Amino acid sequence: MMHMKYPTLAVFSLAVCAMPFLSLAGDKPKPSGPQTDGMFQKVILDADKDVNGDGKIIDSLKDPMELAIAKDGRVFYAERNGVIKMWTPKTKSTVVVGKLEVEDYEKTKLEDGLLGITLDPNFIKNGWLYLYYSPPETHPDKAGQKAGENILSRFTLKGDKLDMGSEKVMLRVATQREKCCHAGGSLAFDSKGNLYLSTGDNTNPFESDSYSPSDERPARGPWDAQKSSANANDLRGKVLRVTPQPDGTVKIPEGNLFKPGTADTRPEIYAMGCRNPFRISIDQKNGILYWGDVGPDAVSFTEGRGPAGHDEINQARVAGNFGWPYFVGDNKAYWKYDFEKKSSGERYDATKPVNNSPNNTGIKELPPAQPAFIYYPGSQSAKFPVVNGGGGRTAMAGPVYYFSPKLKSEHKLPQEFDHTLFIYEWSRNWIIAVHLDATDKIAKMERFCPNMTFKRPMDMELGADGCLYLIEWGTAWSDNRDTQIVRIDYCGEQK
Repeated sequence: MMHMKYPTLAVFSLAVCAMPFLSLAGDKPKPSGPQTDGMFQKVILDADKDVNGDGKIIDSLKDPMELAIAKDGRVFYAERNGVIKMWTPKTKSTVVVGKLEVEDYEKTKLEDGLLGITLDPNFIKNGWLYLYYSPPETHPDKAGQKAGENILSRFTLKGDKLDMGSEKVMLRVATQREKCCHAGGSLAFDSKGNLYLSTGDNTNPFESDSYSPSDERPARGPWDAQKSSANANDLRGKVLRVTPQPDGTVKIPEGNLFKPGTADTRPEIYAMGCRNPFRISIDQKNGILYWGDVGPDAVSFTEGRGPAGHDEINQARVAGNFGWPYFVGDNKAYWKYDFEKKSSGERYDATKPVNNSPNNTGIKELPPAQPAFIYYPGSQSAKFPVVNGGGGRTAMAGPVYYFSPKLKSEHKLPQEFDHTLFIYEWSRNWIIAVHLDATDKIAKMERFCPNMTFKRPMDMELGADGCLYLIEWGTAWSDNRDTQIVRIDYCGEQK
């Protein structure tokens, strides 16, 4: 999971759009806060509900992590406890299609479980569904520490059930399970059939004074992100890119960061130097990758250690190194720090980052660090003031929308959002529309539906109907009774 810091109108096209909110999923509690904003309104597909009629809200949604929208309108979502659910527009109801055995995260307090879900581009024909999850088995690694793996697999949906015997394991990501945190786990396809997977740095952030967790002392691997994010021979702290094959294997597409056969590197890596790339998306027109990277906790700059923590929205036009744990934000640099002597060495150089950690199994000289596209600290941001509104930070990247007058959809996003990237915040409860110019740079940033309540948005996807679909996690960190799966409809006049 994620280590988070809290802290002139057109006429309605349908009569139902005049309602405060529309529930399509039976007996649901009325959500708190405004559910409409101008011509926009939520349609609640699934929510925690009063199943016994006694006024007690049952937690029927258990930690939903990621969404996937089929072209026929079916909505799939993965719950962290291993359950995969499907909402069907014909019946306006939800069914469980499968369940995986996953690590007991409530017991271990780690960030494992069923983390990601996406559908094959030809899902309607082949029924292929991709899941990223943590099987429960653990074993000691060479250092005697708890170890495990996270698995990317393909399954086949037959009717309304996953064929559990159809699993094709496509990728295994070795992890340490001695200490938390940062698993990532978001999945997405580009328009060329390449599958992207985000993975966290699998590093404990709590014993580095909230600066760079680069502890090189013996037996301190779980506290050293140089073993993962800055390790070109490790799949953690990355965004990976592979091309699934019909037989369940994968090939390496051209243009990844390291060519196959390059010594001490992994060819699956597209972007390295990530801390916790929790939610990703790919522009379907040009292949640009976006992701939100949840940043560290330091509240201010400290000479000899490094900058205040920043969250990032990253834009990768090509494969690259995005700097963690040596840099954050627009390449704000940390100092190399000796955790044994508690003394500082040289400041890292973004043009020539070098990984000399004894926990590094990859190349030492890394590609130059790339700056973040959008970045902000826990304090007020002068550069990106629209993001302000709270000390917590949990940045996530949503889809890029292109308006099409040919798309027959009564509720698709209007033309004003043509070529717009949507980003969102779990801690600050907002969605921001990042309007892009012809060169995919920022033209304008504005709050999307600022008068609508978004209760900790957890994942956002774009449906074939041109509507945004959203997981609202709910008020609390866990055990919520106000979780929702929603669609956001535009009820104004379509042009």
